[in-house]
Amino acid sequence: MESRTCSELPPGFRFHPTDEELIVYYLCNQATSQPCPASIIPEVDIYKFDPWELPDKSDFGENEWYFFSPRERKYPNGVRPNRATVSGYWKATGTDKSIFSGSNHIGVKKALVFYKGRPPKGIKTDWIMHEYRLIGSRKQPNRQIGSMRLDDWVLCRIYKKKNITKSLETNEDYTTNQMNMTQTNDDSEQELVKFPRTCSLTNLLEMDYLGPISQILSDGSYNSTFEFQINTAHGGLMDPFVKSQMVEMPKNNPYEGDLEKYHVKQNSSLGNQVFDQRE
Repeated sequence: MESRTCSELPPGFRFHPTDEELIVYYLCNQATSQPCPASIIPEVDIYKFDPWELPDKSDFGENEWYFFSPRERKYPNGVRPNRATVSGYWKATGTDKSIFSGSNHIGVKKALVFYKGRPPKGIKTDWIMHEYRLIGSRKQPNRQIGSMRLDDWVLCRIYKKKNITKSLETNEDYTTNQMNMTQTNDDSEQELVKFPRTCSLTNLLEMDYLGPISQILSDGSYNSTFEFQINTAHGGLMDPFVKSQMVEMPKNNPYEGDLEKYHVKQNSSLGNQVFDQRE
């Protein structure tokens, strides 16, 4: 199939291949020097760059980028790949995933995370890589003795993971604040409802917190003339709703001499006694 460049792709084209499609139609064709269905995956040695530099190396991709990359050995006689970059290294995480096409095992998918610095004190970042490798690629007969080349081509999918945890916490804080504000507004509205803006005297007397006043007015235990009584002891004004009562004490009371100095008054609305000293 004739390859097409990015400029020749149809409008609205999105590249979302499956793992099997990446192996069968892209990596296999690249390894055998066959044209790919679309020439949108560049050839870049990704280990010579840091992950945040790689998006500029590709002409296609917004949130994820694909590359064909060779792999080098970490040691001349070993099979471990060298994953060090300029500012850090790629570290494998999890277990490898086998890729099948029907019943045929055709490739392996490995997940890696980028760390800034040098092991073992690297700092984990949000950059993720999925590395696709063909089965049997290390057993190709064109390997030269002492060569540092481990694989001619692997296919790498690189993207930056979004920090979902912070987003959720932010949304939870916003939701909690909104609920608290709503509850406060509801409480304020309930308080306003308890006391209407306009009402008659009868409605006021029927309210719970004006009940004692209603009882006072109904049982006649108030001074109907609303005359103020002068408190000679305190020099103030007495409540017109307080009715004066004299309390008779027993004759043989040992405290009779002291109690005669006081004038006992009963507050009928609150049920408390007020003592005013006579001169």
